[in-house]
Amino acid sequence: MVDGSLIVADHEALLAQAKSLAEMAREEDLGRGDITSGLLPDSGEQGVFRMVNREAGVFAGRDIAETIVRTYTDDVAVKWAKDGEDGFAFGAEATSLIELSGSVATILTLERVLLNFLQRLCGIATKTRRFVDAVEGTGVQILDTRKTTPGWRHLEKYAVRCGGGRNHRMGLHDAVLIKDNHLSHRPIEQTSAVVFEMLNKIESLKPPPVFVEVEADTLDQVRQLYSVVGIDVVLLDNFSLGELREAVALRESLNLTDRIKLEASGGITLDTVSQIARAGIDYISVGALTHSAIAVDLALDRVR
Repeated sequence: MVDGSLIVADHEALLAQAKSLAEMAREEDLGRGDITSGLLPDSGEQGVFRMVNREAGVFAGRDIAETIVRTYTDDVAVKWAKDGEDGFAFGAEATSLIELSGSVATILTLERVLLNFLQRLCGIATKTRRFVDAVEGTGVQILDTRKTTPGWRHLEKYAVRCGGGRNHRMGLHDAVLIKDNHLSHRPIEQTSAVVFEMLNKIESLKPPPVFVEVEADTLDQVRQLYSVVGIDVVLLDNFSLGELREAVALRESLNLTDRIKLEASGGITLDTVSQIARAGIDYISVGALTHSAIAVDLALDRVR
């Protein structure tokens, strides 16, 4: 993480999780069968449907959409209205995003599950893009957190990437993040000693962690952590703007800018993120990207 790189996403894990969730959603929704679509006069009727937006947003979920459709059938063709990767923005005016052609009954059966997935993922990508746009020009990277929907972590972190954000650690297994609760049983003046003791055990970890980060609640803790070798990132939790600037100034005075990155977190909103980014830090982590994203309104309409 010292060079700015964070967790490397696993596309195979993303698709495996999408398949598992799609199968679960299909079973939950379909149960004994789609009794309404089964009443259609022509069970073999073919048709074309288009997914359109009803508001502005950022698209996420191309491969996931394909996985969901294939969970139901191999006989529905998926045509993309836009070439290229996820992450494209669409305006408030209705735009064709996906075209599905095939059995009308089958498309009607999978319609709601497909929309549920894509509305959620587009909502996360859209919220992330707003934060990314708000810090444009500062060099600060917007990060997500582990505040994800259980079972959806790969999908939601993928949507963050589609919105231009970066992924923090994927879970407890790939990076070290020593938080306040790891240190709360010791007096604050012992922070550096406790952290040093914990970091001495890192050499035994196989594979090694992607990065080592330690949370600080006060400037006194920051001063202590700057003296510990082996820390890649100091997390400044709920620091005021003035405190953030002090932490940055102290890092510069100690010539640690190239060795230790600074991450701000805690209650950060679109109203405050720009000011925080200009304090001189490197990363801003925002739990709201995933835990508070509002679904983008999408619809699937039959066109013929």
